[in-house]
Amino acid sequence: MKNTIHRNRRGTAAVALTAVLALTATACGDDGTASGDEGSGKGTITFWDNNGGVRTPVWEKIIAEFEKKNPDIDVTYVPVPITDVQSKYDTAIAGGGLPDVGGVGTAYLANMVAQDALEPVGDRIGKSALKGKLSEQMTESVRSAGGRGDEMYSVPTSANQGTLWYRTDLFEAADAEPPTTWDNFYAAAEKLTDAGKNEFGFTIRGGAGSVAQALDMMYAQSGVDTFWKGDETTVNDPRNVEALEKYVGLYKKATPEADLNNDFAKMVAQFGQGRIGMLQHNLGSYTDHVKAFGEDKVEGIPLPPSAEGSPRTIVSNPVDGLGLFKSSKNKTAAWKFIEFAASHEMNSLWNKEAGSIPANTDASGDAWISEAKPVKAAMESLNDPGTKVVQLPYHLPDWNNISKADSEPDFQKLLLGEMTAKEFADKLAEKLNTAQAEWKQQQ
Repeated sequence: MKNTIHRNRRGTAAVALTAVLALTATACGDDGTASGDEGSGKGTITFWDNNGGVRTPVWEKIIAEFEKKNPDIDVTYVPVPITDVQSKYDTAIAGGGLPDVGGVGTAYLANMVAQDALEPVGDRIGKSALKGKLSEQMTESVRSAGGRGDEMYSVPTSANQGTLWYRTDLFEAADAEPPTTWDNFYAAAEKLTDAGKNEFGFTIRGGAGSVAQALDMMYAQSGVDTFWKGDETTVNDPRNVEALEKYVGLYKKATPEADLNNDFAKMVAQFGQGRIGMLQHNLGSYTDHVKAFGEDKVEGIPLPPSAEGSPRTIVSNPVDGLGLFKSSKNKTAAWKFIEFAASHEMNSLWNKEAGSIPANTDASGDAWISEAKPVKAAMESLNDPGTKVVQLPYHLPDWNNISKADSEPDFQKLLLGEMTAKEFADKLAEKLNTAQAEWKQQQ
């Protein structure tokens, strides 16, 4: 049976996605001898990968190891592309056919919690081998994103982090100081720019995803260490407005004019092909940079603290995790899989392949992290007790719309000088304050 499952996994990834909504009969762990929702701990469970295709090879390795150690459990693997996963979950919640286990990121966790789709996992973690082994910062992000106080609705497995990438060869040639402070960052952006030679110190994200990236830069520079002050957002705090003015002031002065429409892919491609000194993105583009330049010509560091001697202030990036679905008829087997996947060895394996920060703190000493310097630096800064993590409001059902479709066109107006930084921040703050008030009323 297992050989058939594994063979199908490799050969039918594309077909599996089209069959996601047809899994109603088999999705909820039919073990044949279920004893209540917890099940017998044997039989078949279904797992939806929320970044299917990209992460399929590493999940196949983890599943194979799990089945070897748990011969009474078979895992049906369904790869769902990251762009489709939220809509697939919503459809399955409404019509049935949810899996036993699924990859769940904090960006859409609140939406699933609000629909009562996920089982709380805090008590299960406390009684398992994972107790005390999960990053406190990631755990707090999961709690905050769920919007239900101290309860957790997924087991964190990995996190990303805003990273400042820079071309060490260009910095050396220009005799520029590494951008370990904001003064050095802005000085280098100017020094490495020669528009006539198509050389620029920085590339800015002006298209899709621009607002989240701007928030990274704002809070890191300002040192404002919380997203809310009472029931009002700090987005339009004067210190954030000042930081935003400096950030967008780089556009066309130290960046290509075409940056206005840059999404992630265009920005990374432009950085890889041209003579651009710096790029701000997360760890996810690490392999792209190494492929383009080699490890000796590019470096990735956490965003600098607001001032020398001040705590580093970073905006929470989405934390990926594994959710246990309430509809599962075999939660015992499903939980065994989650616990195994989040264990030291398997969590380290997954994050090594993904280039992300492991949630299991036992992985911090693994050799691959020492070799992947940007990942090590990001992990150390994230887990540093002095670091202040600004928790973005993933608990708000309207957060994605507000930060993307509602605000990205305004960010382009800001870059073009058609809107001031204060006008942009005030407009964004008004939407956030309204959404927060509505959410509190619903609670």
